[in-house]
Amino acid sequence: MAPGKRTRRSKKSQEFSLKAALSCFQVTALNTQRLNLSCRDFDSIPKCIEELTGFQEVDLSRNRIREIPAFTTNFLSVTVLDLHSNQLESLPSSLGILQNLLVLNLCNNLLRSLPGELGQLKTLRTLNLGLNQLDALPASIVGLKELRYIGLSDNRFTHFPGCLHRLNKLEKVNMARNPIWTRQNPEAAPETFLLVRSSLLCGRCLERCQSFRRRMKNEEKGGVESCFLRDSDDSVAPPADPHTTLQ
Repeated sequence: MAPGKRTRRSKKSQEFSLKAALSCFQVTALNTQRLNLSCRDFDSIPKCIEELTGFQEVDLSRNRIREIPAFTTNFLSVTVLDLHSNQLESLPSSLGILQNLLVLNLCNNLLRSLPGELGQLKTLRTLNLGLNQLDALPASIVGLKELRYIGLSDNRFTHFPGCLHRLNKLEKVNMARNPIWTRQNPEAAPETFLLVRSSLLCGRCLERCQSFRRRMKNEEKGGVESCFLRDSDDSVAPPADPHTTLQ
């Protein structure tokens, strides 16, 4: 916790002992240690967690946590951090010390912005930010060079985040149910953008995507804001009909 700042802990958080925390360890199918603290009705993270070491996965999902203290060195080995379905309004700047993190799930919280330190997570591959209140991403996100998937559905984005153009390993972006608009026809804006590698598409689908992209580029010259990657190896799928939409 940052000096001088106090977090009021719920009774359940205060009473959660080190012994109780030790009983929450699980061994995953990959033989890693998971600390499962999901569905505990916590509104803060128990202090005793700072005394634990040796875990690679932490599940704090489905609680009522409003803020999290500064991450300490006992989190350095964590590869999976699940905080979905809480009431988080912000993230600590110490997030950047989690240098081994591969998966970060922050879905279904109350986040309006993200710390610039998010871009320090050099090994991160999966980032889920769906069901929040975001309308922009920090420019530092270009530092996530290993990112393969980012979930941004059900937020407040009005355009495709330009910083994602520079993530060469990014394979999928979920922007479903955002108020995406174009100057030409706001109601015609697609609900979902799908970013896929051309090598993953059949010939017919690739041809359709390339045709759609050329059409959008022509429209862009007429004033429509571009929201697609420039990398020739990436294709942007046009809006599909309801029976063929990819998830």
